Amino acid sequence: MSSVSHDDVEAVTDRVHENSWSANLEKPQHADDRDLVVAQAVDAVEHTAPGHHVNLVTHGDHGHPERYLYEELESAVGDDADWEYVEQCGCGGHVTRVHVTA
Repeated sequence: MSSVSHDDVEAVTDRVHENSWSANLEKPQHADDRDLVVAQAVDAVEHTAPGHHVNLVTHGDHGHPERYLYEELESAVGDDADWEYVEQCGCGGHVTRVHVTA
């Protein structure tokens, strides 16, 4: 676990996206802190306008996002979003596409 506070890490976004976009959760600080990946993934979904999607590009060090992220998304956004696994990147990261419905 990292000793850096999540408050000390640059936010993944600071605005609501009225379009589809990608959130980069593959930076070195994400490799060290799975809780940060989850927190910023939820934040990215919450900053995506209904009718659009966000691609969550998660660090490969944490493995397949189904093992740690999907349950957290369910708890945070419930029926307001649907997600699907897209692919594993050549660099080892994983892409999950979250469609925001409400």
